[in-house]
Amino acid sequence: MTGITADMLDAGLAGDLAAAALALARRFAAGGTMWCVAPSWEPHAHHVAVEFVHPVIVGKRALPAFALTGPDLVRRARVAVRTGDILIAVAGADDAEVTDLMRRSPAWGAMSLWIGSGLRPAAGAADHVLWLGDPDPMAPATGRFVFLYHLLWELTHVCFEHPGLLQPDLECTGEVCVTCSDEGRLAEVIAPPASLFDKALVRTADGEESIDVTLVAPVSAGDLVLVHAGAALTRALPTSPHWALL
Repeated sequence: MTGITADMLDAGLAGDLAAAALALARRFAAGGTMWCVAPSWEPHAHHVAVEFVHPVIVGKRALPAFALTGPDLVRRARVAVRTGDILIAVAGADDAEVTDLMRRSPAWGAMSLWIGSGLRPAAGAADHVLWLGDPDPMAPATGRFVFLYHLLWELTHVCFEHPGLLQPDLECTGEVCVTCSDEGRLAEVIAPPASLFDKALVRTADGEESIDVTLVAPVSAGDLVLVHAGAALTRALPTSPHWALL
């Protein structure tokens, strides 16, 4: 592949690749499906999906992966993505549609992974970021993106060869776990309250729930809110990573 140099994989990117591959392997092992988007470069979405569905090495498992293409990718992903799935994007940091997809992924229960180059996305924009610092706008066409997701595929299968790695890390050590308890979860509004005293229907990583939205009313379908103890405490900013709240 053209444009690939020996120093392309510095320690930071190599570490990011390893962490992303392990997270992917765990999601696939638990029954997750990969959904691939690349709004400006749709062939990359198809290529990533093909890499995982059709292994080129005998004995490697085929993994469920699909490309999402066409207009209104948020709407398409909302219907397709389920809790435990993977949402992977190949796009620049200035892609507003991908930014929106990445910030909604926690509410959908999906792991997010962003591949790109040039200006890096804001910290926390995705669960995993595989990034090339090259500002050249032609970088996506040089083969370096392909090299990245080829390596991602290979490392994911390396993880499968070590079943002990596929068990999720245990983080609950006390009576109350701040990681998985209701300390504040991102939710996407499905339906606003029918009246002032009704609750809104929202989607979280745990499924659909009815919550009190009095503190953030009025709300509309598609709004993102932070939920604690059955109530929406605040809204997510419309164009920021999912952790940035009003």
